[in-house]
Amino acid sequence: MDRRAFLGAVAAGATATALKAAAATERPLGETGVPLQGSEPLPLGPLPGGRYPDPHVESLKKAKGGFGQTGFPGFAGTMAVERIATGMRWAEGPVYFPAGRYVLFSDIPNNRIMRYCEDDGHLSVFRQPSMNSNGNTIDREGRLITCEHGGRRVTRTEIDGSITVIADKYNGKKLNSPNDVAVASDGSIWFTDPIYGIGGNYEGIKEQPEQEKHNVFRVDPKSGDIRVVVDDFVEPNGITFSPDEKKLYVIDTGFTDGPDNPSHIRVFDVDVGAGKLSNGRVFAEMPKPSITDGMRADTDGNVWCSMGWGDSNEDGVRCYNSAGELLGKIHIPETVANLCFGGTFRNRLYICGSTSLYAVYTSATGAMKP
Repeated sequence: MDRRAFLGAVAAGATATALKAAAATERPLGETGVPLQGSEPLPLGPLPGGRYPDPHVESLKKAKGGFGQTGFPGFAGTMAVERIATGMRWAEGPVYFPAGRYVLFSDIPNNRIMRYCEDDGHLSVFRQPSMNSNGNTIDREGRLITCEHGGRRVTRTEIDGSITVIADKYNGKKLNSPNDVAVASDGSIWFTDPIYGIGGNYEGIKEQPEQEKHNVFRVDPKSGDIRVVVDDFVEPNGITFSPDEKKLYVIDTGFTDGPDNPSHIRVFDVDVGAGKLSNGRVFAEMPKPSITDGMRADTDGNVWCSMGWGDSNEDGVRCYNSAGELLGKIHIPETVANLCFGGTFRNRLYICGSTSLYAVYTSATGAMKP
């Protein structure tokens, strides 16, 4: 069996399992949107106007002598920002699987998880229905961890394709709509739970929230117990650890609910084993009306985050050092929701930009801490 046939068989098994699990929830299934229909689809390849060095990559730090490396690790020499796949309605939650050299990412309204094969550029559906999946990550055993709007739950796809529910309730009440997730080295699962996925019938199913607050949760790796680690967010969103797991970064996109609410990244000191956060403070403010949605860290402790929903000139990716200083930007011609590092050397940044998946080589190395 060739590689693509093998991947197809795995996907088919995962989809069948997903259907059984979804049916057990007695919730509506199927598409909440339809694939984009256009006579002139967006072109693939390097973005228009790209040259070396690519003007889409903007450093806020000048190189000594005016050439070569800058203080922004977004430059990798002869590289350009590329659109590598298109046709989604709202691309989110990318995660890279090094064993198969592919990226999985959600197309939330179309209720599917897509798979982009890095070696030959093939795009296919990995799972449909996906219960309107949003954030995805990978644990230390190579298993897919997924936040589902439609299921109001966090799940794990086992190596055999079966699906395990990690969390769907707290204090006997349904979760709101898990959004993004990170897995620590001890196996604990940390996720955010805003209400975006139950606000309408486009990216999920419209329902009333049962949780009083919009929390950040931790699931214990041994007992499976779920508990709140922080409860004072307006809308907790993207989440990631620093490479040494001494800090946890969480995005608050409360600005979507009102102009006086935050649009920023907060950072906490974290005791992973004890499951405790302390010393919460604002790490970086976003330029309203734009918001950041998802983020990842590199091995030097820099934080790479999405940008969109506001000034189109700011659409793309931002990179901050560990002190919260903005180092540079990667400009994308669509609102960006999320990103991840991938590639053989973890130096290729995959970017979910609304209808498309983009990629660019960087001089950074992704921490690959899920």
